[in-house]
Amino acid sequence: MEYYNKTLCVTFEELTGGCSPVIAPATLRQNMRRGNIQCVRQGKGEGNYALYVYQSLPVKYRNMFETKYGKPADVLKAQEMRGWVKEDGEARAFYEAFEYDLNGIQTRLSKKLIDEYTMNASILKLMWEHMNQLTSTTHALGGGKRDLWGIVYAQSEKLREVTGHTLPKNLARLKEKMQQYKKGGYEVLISGKIGNSNTLKITEEAGIRLIALKRNRVPVLTDAQIFRQFNSEAEEKGWKPLRSLRSLTLWFASPAVEPLWHDAVFGEMSAHQRFDRRHRTQLPTMRDALWYGDGTKLNLYYRDEDGKVRTTSVYEVIDAATETFLGFCISDTEDYEAQYLAYRMAIQVSGHKPYEIVHDNQGGHKKANSSGMLDKICRVHRTTAPYNGASKTIESVFGRFQQQVLHKDWRFTGQNVTAKKDSSRPNMEFIEANKDQLYTLEELKAAYVKARTEWNEMIHSAANATGTVAKSRWQMYQESENPETPVVTPSDMVDMFWVICDRLSTFTSSGIEITVKGKKRVYEVMSAPGVPDMEWRRTHTYQKFVVKYDPYDFSSIRLYWKDKAGELRFERVAEPYIVIHRALQEQAEGEAAFIRAQQTAAEQNRIERQVAAKAIEYAEGVAPEQNGLTTPKLKGVRADVQRQIDRRTRRYSRQPEELSLGRVTKRVSNIDWLDLDEQPVTIEMKKVAGKL
Repeated sequence: MEYYNKTLCVTFEELTGGCSPVIAPATLRQNMRRGNIQCVRQGKGEGNYALYVYQSLPVKYRNMFETKYGKPADVLKAQEMRGWVKEDGEARAFYEAFEYDLNGIQTRLSKKLIDEYTMNASILKLMWEHMNQLTSTTHALGGGKRDLWGIVYAQSEKLREVTGHTLPKNLARLKEKMQQYKKGGYEVLISGKIGNSNTLKITEEAGIRLIALKRNRVPVLTDAQIFRQFNSEAEEKGWKPLRSLRSLTLWFASPAVEPLWHDAVFGEMSAHQRFDRRHRTQLPTMRDALWYGDGTKLNLYYRDEDGKVRTTSVYEVIDAATETFLGFCISDTEDYEAQYLAYRMAIQVSGHKPYEIVHDNQGGHKKANSSGMLDKICRVHRTTAPYNGASKTIESVFGRFQQQVLHKDWRFTGQNVTAKKDSSRPNMEFIEANKDQLYTLEELKAAYVKARTEWNEMIHSAANATGTVAKSRWQMYQESENPETPVVTPSDMVDMFWVICDRLSTFTSSGIEITVKGKKRVYEVMSAPGVPDMEWRRTHTYQKFVVKYDPYDFSSIRLYWKDKAGELRFERVAEPYIVIHRALQEQAEGEAAFIRAQQTAAEQNRIERQVAAKAIEYAEGVAPEQNGLTTPKLKGVRADVQRQIDRRTRRYSRQPEELSLGRVTKRVSNIDWLDLDEQPVTIEMKKVAGKL
């Protein structure tokens, strides 16, 4: 309330402020439009506030104003008196910085006390100024007797009504307080109750003893036992005995003391998680920027083949930006195989390599690291801080997945055993009564796939938080793009998920053999579907190869050899070795033809091998025939096979003469005129033909 252009006015805040306003803002504006209330200044511009003519207020609103604030004259007088009091800024700064010992802990004043002491100091400063003015005036007027302290006291009481200060109400005590303030300054206004004069007194030495007793592990002491033991030692040590167990418990729980004993009682990791600073992080905004991989309990009961109630685990891979479940593997252990299958599924579902993967440091991950699988999947992979669940976003996702999806199934195992809500625990009586209705393991896997699908199709929480168009997690994942995550190609799948055999494997005449999980598998190289590549065999049989195989698809393997630099060079793809039936009765269609073809190919292979070897002998002059000896004939082959070898190795310069008339006649009958033009015919054959 104030005068504006000699007109008594009230402010907008006085009319509409507080928990019980004189008039509602909307009602005030409505009365202004109707002309019932006159506004003499708009609340526009910096530092301006709206003013309304007090007399223009309807009677009921004036009555409500006076009920709340008092008569206008009293309000103006109080405002005038409040205007006399200027806050002492130095006093406020002093009280805000002031510290005192509270149960051995340096503590600052509360805001309420700071405001109270600042007001009292400001009033005392004003009253001393008034006292000095009165003294000067009295001396100037000849030093007549005046009750100066009575005048100052009266002023103090008037200001009490306006400001609510807490200076003494008695004249003698007020005079004493003013004298103390003049000599001691701001500190004399602080109550004697502040600073532990009426509370627990724990000296530094006593505090050290109490912390030592709290940390003691042999024996472990309760607070009550510490209380009794400390008091039994206090007199001898010269310490003040503790008054109550509650005050000791509060002292132990104080922020400055608890870090000194918490690790001994609850463990250092608990102290680390409770007291050390945590990062505030922002999740990625693009798909595939960050994947989390972690194993957890699959929170559904099932019954095994023996009818026993069991649980199992699942390893999940999720996209951090959209919380989409990408790949999983249900397994009793969080081993390398489970991780391999989960990441493989995630890559196949995504079609892209992630930029970064975060996982824990379990044994399976160590093998994945050593095998190089994670290095091939992403650009960066790292472990989370050990024993720090708060740093693993996937833990939060698992928790909400359990609460929102798995919890609906009566087979739900409940959340972590440390969960405090009864709703987070299973109804074991009901499960026991209906265990014959529990899932089998295969049914459990199908139910989990359905639950994962439901989670992926649920609306992402980010849509509610940001007010954007509601989208499912899977829709958000599909519509998101990440230009720095490459598309996965078939060769990438081989590089990432095909496994290299621990040892080199030799390609023999019986193919190349590998052993996976105790099972032997044999492969060979084909030139066409179902046709062994005999040409390749001639130059690679008994060569050692590095073998890559797909652990979940043994329809082919890939053969590599190492160069001098140790780099792998791709050779060929090998397929399962063709197996034929030994018994004629069991042979399938085409097997007999395959056997004959392979016999012919084997003969030809022997021929080519002999021809190549003999050519080298003759070229170098080391053939047995060049040295008066004879090369042994091949065993187990037809005579024409041996003749072909002899002819091609220059043992004889021409075909042997045929002396049998019947055979000669047969040969002549098979000769065509084109054969006479294109092929050389021996003189002997011409003679025979002429005689016929």
